[in-house]
Amino acid sequence: ASQEELKAAYRRLCMLYHPDKHRDPELKRQAEQLFNLVHQAYEVLSDPQTRAIYDIYGRRGLEMEGWEVVERRRTPAEIREEFERLQREREERRLQQRTNPKGTISVGIDATDLFDRYDEEYEDVPGNNFPQIEINKMHISQSIEAPLTSTDTAILSGSLSTQNGNGGGSINFALRRVTSAKGWGELEFGAGDLQGPLFGLKIFRNLTPRCFITTNCALQFSSRGIRPGLTTVLARHLDKNTMGYLQWRWGLQSAMNTSIVRDTKTSHFTVALQLGIPHSFMMVSYQHKFQDEDQTRVKGSLKAGFFGTIVEYGAERKISRHSILGATVSVGVPQGVSLKIKELDKQRESTASDVQQKKEEAEAAVRLMQESVRRVIEAEEARMGLIIVNAWYGKFVNDQSRKNEKVKVIDVTVPLQCLVKDSKLILTEASKAGLPGFYDPCVGEEKSLKVLYQFRGVLHQVMSADNEALRIPKQ
Repeated sequence: ASQEELKAAYRRLCMLYHPDKHRDPELKRQAEQLFNLVHQAYEVLSDPQTRAIYDIYGRRGLEMEGWEVVERRRTPAEIREEFERLQREREERRLQQRTNPKGTISVGIDATDLFDRYDEEYEDVPGNNFPQIEINKMHISQSIEAPLTSTDTAILSGSLSTQNGNGGGSINFALRRVTSAKGWGELEFGAGDLQGPLFGLKIFRNLTPRCFITTNCALQFSSRGIRPGLTTVLARHLDKNTMGYLQWRWGLQSAMNTSIVRDTKTSHFTVALQLGIPHSFMMVSYQHKFQDEDQTRVKGSLKAGFFGTIVEYGAERKISRHSILGATVSVGVPQGVSLKIKELDKQRESTASDVQQKKEEAEAAVRLMQESVRRVIEAEEARMGLIIVNAWYGKFVNDQSRKNEKVKVIDVTVPLQCLVKDSKLILTEASKAGLPGFYDPCVGEEKSLKVLYQFRGVLHQVMSADNEALRIPKQ
């Protein structure tokens, strides 16, 4: 596109989304957001450097970390070379994201000497006035996931624990298969230096839209023989934010547990009662979530049972995009006082909140397009031109062997009609999810665009792949 064509398209979209054209406060707010997006796009394309990057690599090129330090006034060939270097670095990071690594490090600190020092007879020893602080226990765990097919996932996890100089570790491998929209099954194999090999089977099943059950059977092999175990959890949504759980565990530590968990935007509350061997207890915990960028949380809990009473309080805070640092003080009778420090590192792919944001932007764009679309249809009807009767975008299932899969499509009739100009609709070789009024209804799955249109009074139908160029009417 020439600079003149860019300016013309920019002016047209500015008129479509200009906030001053809408009196309704909600429409005005949505128009402002979309108007800003259009302005950002024009800034990219009107600058020769960012335009060159976009022309070669599209939006993924602009999102590449590292461009901010690249010298300006480079040729397209130099930009391509620089991009390939940055792309290699990005692929390494994306590999981590695909395997979804999760890690936790917990550290226990013995600071008794700060509060209750021993009266040693070595008072004259240099440096003896400094209190001794020791790390008396530590736990490290790590896991990765590897999607094998659309229904199968392999999970590898391991952990190491040490306390007062003694410890051990274990490694586990699990294979999970999604059997239907209502459930999945998982086979687990494990081994460790403190316990023998482990073989387990876990089954998850939705009983109703508000109720599900999980059953976990395990066989633990050791020098004392085979130790079977069985855990069953029945859960039900009591309301939008509250879950109720009934758990029955049979084996080495048999128990029955009842708990209610309420999780809202600002708080997390749990109450639990357990009757079992060797532990029976009652527990109440509360966590307050502050609505700040660092996702700060403060929490407290009370746990009382045959083992005594424990009161815990602490806080956690997000310290980077994928890391959380937390500290908890535990005061117990007869356990004493302890401090636990935990770091949680979690990588995740695009979240449901990202998809929801794109969906809201698309719906807002469609509402703002209504008036313009009405005028386009009037002009096209007057010349017997191009009318988009119906259009859908997403995952279509036509193969009988895949008839159990769910169709995931959205209606894009209005945004496509808005793109019609002079009885023509031209889409380039790029994902349609980026078009105004569109969003991705099935992230990571194969998508298509299906259009039923009328031209010169005759109905036509066309279907194109997501990244396939489209021009209608067909010549």
